[in-house]
Amino acid sequence: MAGKFVLKKSANGPFHFRLQAGNGEPLLRSEMYTTKVAAQNGIASVKTNAPHDGRYERKVAASGEPMFNLKAANHEIIGTSETYSSTAARDKGIESVKVNAPGAATDDQS
Repeated sequence: MAGKFVLKKSANGPFHFRLQAGNGEPLLRSEMYTTKVAAQNGIASVKTNAPHDGRYERKVAASGEPMFNLKAANHEIIGTSETYSSTAARDKGIESVKVNAPGAATDDQS
């Protein structure tokens, strides 16, 4: 099963999306967007930038657990990962985004 973007509208109005792996596990979540079009543009940016390894900022969360941000060419964060149990697990998460994002369909639940 292929990965997909799930687009949602929050109860208080903003839109956001997440990228899920084929098994339903979350890979990446977006910021909040004021419009649906802006969120759709965010999805398009993830698809464009996901294959480029240099766009991933490998970090450690405040909790001490590894995580990553995906950045656009202008260095703006376009997606943030969950935290991982190890750097190896984080790196597998990055590889999964690289594979799943470019061809992922969007499940519009907004």
